Amino acid sequence: MDSETLGTLTAISIVAVCSPVLADALRRFRVAGVVIEILVGILIGPQLLGLAELSPTVESFSSLGLAFLMFLAGYEIDFARIRGKPLQLAIQGWGISLVMGLVVGLVLVLEGRVISGLITGLALTTTALGTMLPMWRDSGLLRTRFGSHALAIGTLGEFGPIIAIAILLSGHGPGRESVLLAIFIAIAIGIAALALRPRAPRAVRLLREHLYTSAQLPVRVAVLLIIALLWVANSFGLDVLLGAFTAGIVVRLGNTGESEPVVRTKLEAIGFGFLIPIFFVVSGMEFDLDALTDDPSSLLRLPVFLGLFLLVRGLPVLLYRGELPPGARWPMALFSGTALPLVVVITQIGTDTGRMAPENAAALVGAAMLSVVIYPSIAFALLRRRGEPAPDPAIGEPAGDATMPAPIAEPEPEE
Repeated sequence: MDSETLGTLTAISIVAVCSPVLADALRRFRVAGVVIEILVGILIGPQLLGLAELSPTVESFSSLGLAFLMFLAGYEIDFARIRGKPLQLAIQGWGISLVMGLVVGLVLVLEGRVISGLITGLALTTTALGTMLPMWRDSGLLRTRFGSHALAIGTLGEFGPIIAIAILLSGHGPGRESVLLAIFIAIAIGIAALALRPRAPRAVRLLREHLYTSAQLPVRVAVLLIIALLWVANSFGLDVLLGAFTAGIVVRLGNTGESEPVVRTKLEAIGFGFLIPIFFVVSGMEFDLDALTDDPSSLLRLPVFLGLFLLVRGLPVLLYRGELPPGARWPMALFSGTALPLVVVITQIGTDTGRMAPENAAALVGAAMLSVVIYPSIAFALLRRRGEPAPDPAIGEPAGDATMPAPIAEPEPEE
């Protein structure tokens, strides 16, 4: 590894350490750490201070960070929590968002403002589940009926666009991609069925014993599944995000029992402690600031796209009239309109394939960053004003809700 790459990784590591400290200092404004990481990435990147340079090694770490972000998003999905009415309404809502997003994209194409209505429309249908989850945990919303609906909306706001990316943005025909997607899903279901099978006592003992040794066997098994499903998705010509997201669901299904909090914490340590911050800082370094600032009209796109995020993802919350009180629907709409990680991914695909102008990509990502800063703050303020939803006794602690899981006693060696 060359000196320049090491210097860039050092700068990124400094940003990764400082961003949660700064976010804590600004906790009154609920500024997400990922926004700070992207903004500082822009600052230290080649377009401004030039303190960090992109290299193939840094970009590879960034790709792994994105994969781990999608893996952990898939891991957080608790189907027992969102099944029934929450999942049904979320599916209907995302379907409405997809239609609205494609219509908006078509209108923008006809007006000559964007190149591809499909890519722009898909970007508008996303919801930043991975970004919102820590905020919902800290506020206790995940233990409420409101939180179950928010979790379902966020799940569809990530899963739906990932499926659409795999089918529509792969560069092949939708029919062929649908067949390959069906085969991939069948493989994933087969792996999940194996994960759900009762494990032999010897296998359970082996996994438990090596959870506390340098072998870290359960973590290695999880990483193997991530890499394997990434490889399978890539081999089928599908987007690797689908493989990472599916791996998270499969590992969640198979990782049960008293050791689950420990394994989850170790996986989150790899992702949030190392790889994911690299992805967000590198996203800032790659942000085309010149495309946004060279033309004053590009800056006007920021509030337009910010409003479209809320319109496309927030309007379907009208479906919740019988499920949520009127005062809770506006906060839900604001949470739904919060977007970021997948917007970065979709705009990168658009610019790499020539189907999105750099100024529109920069405006979309900039609007997504503003949505993370503005929308949750307003939503939490509205909830506080009306009284935040009370915990539902029927809902237990969601996975990952504890800040630090209780330690599990290390197994005694056999005689």
